[in-house]
Amino acid sequence: MRDLLIETFDGVEAWAEAIAARLGETLGAALYDNGRAVFAGPGGSTPAPIYRDLSAMDLDWSNVAVTLVDERYVPESSPESNARLIRDVLLQDRAAAARFIPLYTPEVTVDRAAIVAARALAEVGGRFDAVLLGMGEDGHICSMFPESPTLKTLLTPTLKATVLGVPQGRDGLAPSLERLSINLPYLMSAGRVILGLKGAQKRLVFEEQALGDPRIQPIAALLASDVPLEVLWTEEG
Repeated sequence: MRDLLIETFDGVEAWAEAIAARLGETLGAALYDNGRAVFAGPGGSTPAPIYRDLSAMDLDWSNVAVTLVDERYVPESSPESNARLIRDVLLQDRAAAARFIPLYTPEVTVDRAAIVAARALAEVGGRFDAVLLGMGEDGHICSMFPESPTLKTLLTPTLKATVLGVPQGRDGLAPSLERLSINLPYLMSAGRVILGLKGAQKRLVFEEQALGDPRIQPIAALLASDVPLEVLWTEEG
């Protein structure tokens, strides 16, 4: 497992600006080289300032596809929807011209929706140029939750890049709703992956998880699988 530098920033504003600048740089390079680019990011409140900075960047957004690293199995009208944050915060300003590829579709089951999402992502190349990740206080990234029956499959590095359905946790375990998630191979094949962390507790969790078992701990899996990972942290929560 490789050592990884955790880059530290004095506050949320500087942290968000740095992450947005790197994502924008990578998307711009992909647009220059290939004429198109694909970005994947999380929902939640943490990435909002990053998305606001990114949305104002002077990129050829009409040739950028935007998707999610995970999603709750709910329609976009739900307050639980990650797509809702993406549309309300990232797909604004100049980035309003980007194409959005949702993971959720109203299929009969979450597993069927995962197949539809995997096909849609394959149609735009099956690879992400830039990825933004967040991490929960239990160490989960995407929808790779501790003790989930899909966790080992999501973390298997030898599978093809795809989207999987994640069942609701039982006996009080996360997640509280069915979800859809990209798997580890999508992160392994990405051009750049940035993990944005805020707060002292998140850093402690990251450092602990980095020493764990890559078969069942997502942070350890990122490091063991040589994902092109950069970790940017601010103590300000």
